[in-house]
Amino acid sequence: MELVYAENDIQNVAKIILENSHSKFFAFYAPMGAGKTTLIKTLVKELGGVDEVSSPTFGLVNEYADREGNLIAYHFDFYRLEDEMEALDFGLEDYFNTDAYIFMEWPEKIPSLLPENLVTLKIEILDSTTRRISTI
Repeated sequence: MELVYAENDIQNVAKIILENSHSKFFAFYAPMGAGKTTLIKTLVKELGGVDEVSSPTFGLVNEYADREGNLIAYHFDFYRLEDEMEALDFGLEDYFNTDAYIFMEWPEKIPSLLPENLVTLKIEILDSTTRRISTI
């Protein structure tokens, strides 16, 4: 899958990603400012999330629920991790063993902990308003 999009197309991009995914685990590889959090926000909304989505940079993980209060997704930002042990220390494996979707920013910080059945997405900045997303 490869899509070129502007921010006003992002809802359609989120639908396509979810419709074509083979897993509930998503890893987003992209430079700072590429729109990872914006895309994850839209994915959570597509799943029925009602919580305000923001980057969990300082808390490492945010959780999101639907209108009935059912947990639907966890959103991780591993940017500030020093090593993989930090992820294990806060119970990453327990999160992976839930039925919730898992959205991960900066997964390159935890390469040996990533689940096997992973949807790996790369976002490239083409210009100030256009991005390319592809599966890798």
